[in-house]
Amino acid sequence: MVSRRSILLPLVALGAIAASAGAFAAEPATRSFTDAAGRTVTLPSRIDRVFAAGRPAAITLFTIAPDKLLGWPQAFRDEEKAFLPERYAELPVLGGLFGRAKTNDLEVLVAAKPDLIVDIGGVDPTHISAAERIEAQTHIPYVVLDGRFEKTADLYERLGELLDEKPKAAELAAFARRSFEEMRAIEARVAADHPVRVYYARGPNGLETALAGSLNTEMLAYVGAANVAADPNRNGLATVSREQILAWNPEVVITLNDKFYHAIWTDPIWESVAAVREKRVYLAPSLPFGWFDLPASVNRLIGEHWLAAVLHPENGAARRLRDTTREFYDGFYHVRLTDAQLDELLQTPH
Repeated sequence: MVSRRSILLPLVALGAIAASAGAFAAEPATRSFTDAAGRTVTLPSRIDRVFAAGRPAAITLFTIAPDKLLGWPQAFRDEEKAFLPERYAELPVLGGLFGRAKTNDLEVLVAAKPDLIVDIGGVDPTHISAAERIEAQTHIPYVVLDGRFEKTADLYERLGELLDEKPKAAELAAFARRSFEEMRAIEARVAADHPVRVYYARGPNGLETALAGSLNTEMLAYVGAANVAADPNRNGLATVSREQILAWNPEVVITLNDKFYHAIWTDPIWESVAAVREKRVYLAPSLPFGWFDLPASVNRLIGEHWLAAVLHPENGAARRLRDTTREFYDGFYHVRLTDAQLDELLQTPH
């Protein structure tokens, strides 16, 4: 006779298999996500391969989900690679969809087989129409996210949801929120009618700048500083004359250009500018990414701490900068800085 137990056991096993199969079948293949432009984008339920539309997106994706980033918009110099983990510094160069690294070859994009394209920056008609056009041409989901500096913590929380990286997103968002709280405390000590007047010098002659209201200089507003290059009718990049700079007479000059930084001290045109006379011209750190700009992305978080230190050394930001830099590079760039690297980043040449 066949025992009741011998009949029941296979039935129980079959039931478990069926339940497991049912649960697997119930797992949705896609999900919806509403991006910063209000577009509802259909995504794969699991995202492992992400293409960055530009450098701001690439850097941000690298900080939160480096193993999901397919490649970089442009190649790194050797001195930049030294401040990145080798495995990520050697990711392929795929180009981007905007800026200097722009490629018009969508075949490269399709060949990379991304699950998703992410653009982080301006949420404007140009970027929205590009997203819709490229998504239609490639059939790859394309998400546009807000890259405004003040929205950095919110950006990380959206990315945590988008990429299923919520613990890391919470860590990076917390650093961003803490940074803004510290900056607001410093700003509160600066007289509202006497902000530090700053000129941002771009290029080898310092005559290119970013006007007030542009992404490139928005971080000045959080440390009690004002951009002297203001035009009520526009923002973005602009070329200005030496006469205009003399008229503005900034108290501080910030640059990322090493050639300009070393030339300004002996340039007879600049010598009468207050920033030069008072030796308040600063070369912002730029390894592996610019701390003040280039690009205007989450790399500016550590730049905000540096800016507070050089503009308001009396407020204690300078004393904390070394530890804050180490923390930022560890948490955001996945690299443990040596003391020599910290010295290189924080040196103040004159």
